[in-house]
Amino acid sequence: MTTPNDTSLDTFRPALHYAASNTWLNDPNGLIFHEGIYHLYYQNNPTGTVWGNMSWGHATSTDLLAWTEHPVAIACDEREDIFSGSIVFDRHNTSGFGTAQTPPLVAVYTSAYKAASEHHGIQAQSLAYSLDGGYTWIKHAGNPVLSRGSAEFRDPKVFRYDGDAGSYWVMAAVEAADFQVVLYRSDDLKTWELLSSFGPANGTGGVWECPDLFPLPVDGDPENLKWVLVVNLNPGGPNGGSAGQYFVGDFDGTTFTSSTTVTEGLQDPARLEEYRWLDWGRDYYAAVSFSDAPDNRRLMIGWMNNWQYANEIPTAPWRSPMSLAREVSLRTTDGGPRLVQQVAADLSTTTVPSTLFDLEAVVVSNEALVLDGASGSVQCIHLTLTPGSADEVGLVVRGNGIEGTRIGILPAQGRIFIDRRNSGQVDFHESFASIDSAPIETSDGSYELTIYVDHCSVEVFAQGGLLTLTELVFPAATSTDVSLYAAGGTATFDSLSIKRWA
Repeated sequence: MTTPNDTSLDTFRPALHYAASNTWLNDPNGLIFHEGIYHLYYQNNPTGTVWGNMSWGHATSTDLLAWTEHPVAIACDEREDIFSGSIVFDRHNTSGFGTAQTPPLVAVYTSAYKAASEHHGIQAQSLAYSLDGGYTWIKHAGNPVLSRGSAEFRDPKVFRYDGDAGSYWVMAAVEAADFQVVLYRSDDLKTWELLSSFGPANGTGGVWECPDLFPLPVDGDPENLKWVLVVNLNPGGPNGGSAGQYFVGDFDGTTFTSSTTVTEGLQDPARLEEYRWLDWGRDYYAAVSFSDAPDNRRLMIGWMNNWQYANEIPTAPWRSPMSLAREVSLRTTDGGPRLVQQVAADLSTTTVPSTLFDLEAVVVSNEALVLDGASGSVQCIHLTLTPGSADEVGLVVRGNGIEGTRIGILPAQGRIFIDRRNSGQVDFHESFASIDSAPIETSDGSYELTIYVDHCSVEVFAQGGLLTLTELVFPAATSTDVSLYAAGGTATFDSLSIKRWA
């Protein structure tokens, strides 16, 4: 975590989230925990603040909050751009890139070949390796190691499979324009054999990108394992533009079989809300998980932006932050197992000073109640509320009486929403000002929300993390009020606590 920075030149730089110092970033790549350090690689333009010159940037952390930026890890050149991929620790040196004493980290990435290459016009999978813990990388002389002759074959996520079918490396990649995840196996990371494919299914409103495949115990029971297949797509999200979906099912070492498919083939727009979405907000995309996270935790990070307006958000001298790291788990619900997401970092350990604001139960009736002493631009807000007779109930963050971001619930409709039409700077792109919503169910008649507010974002975790909404906002530095409101009746805020860093 960095010290909050509200200078006039960099008003929106996040305090709780990672952003590059002065360049563009997008998809997280190569997430791995290695020798006590979390490594975050990412799509990066080393020379600009818009998409281009795709290379892998690099940052490290010991706590998922305080990030140290490093020089570009894997750079583009005249032959290839370095598109998304993953990193594995080849602890048994199956690739031969290291030794038994110094096993390598191996990056599996997409080479997007340029005119100077004999592979011009295709995307294929390539390797690079590191013998110093991930700080310097050597491209494999035999690249590419896997080609389908396709212009849209990308985003390899590799993991080690150990199961009834044997022990080997598995790659999940996409044929993006065909809405397919293709699965391959390898013994040495260099030679790959096709296993199977999955899709099209559910959300197909845009190209498929950045897949991930991993097992999770249901309700923490190691005897009840399910596999989760994450597929990001752009566009086609539930509220427009970029989004991520997931499927729950089984993987036998060869084939992934989904038990949560709603639509075979191309999506049915009328059934969009039946699909399982990682996040219902506009700004959570390309989410993938860490390899080798400690204690078998499944930790994910997403790019906090949307391709509809990504190149135009009003930040300088950087553009695009990452989401907070999230721990994901599977919980049984009436609709089957669903992902639950919680912020992974322990925010109580940060050394940046914070203050606490607590409010006991308060009844709000047809009014907006500004909370004296609760203002802030970097906050974690936790509240429970009972809607009562109100038609709409919620809170406004980063407000000043004129602008603010409204987080509300419509009980009769069973909807939660974020309204950022008056959140500050919204006119830099025609699609940014929006009301984005999701279906929500009560828990014993009440709602529980945990909201992370930063200088340019709001992340909402509802009903214990069964539902999340992530949105960028660009308010004035002076817009720091928090207010509670109820419209069309009375609501009770049963509890409210706010931790503030700025």
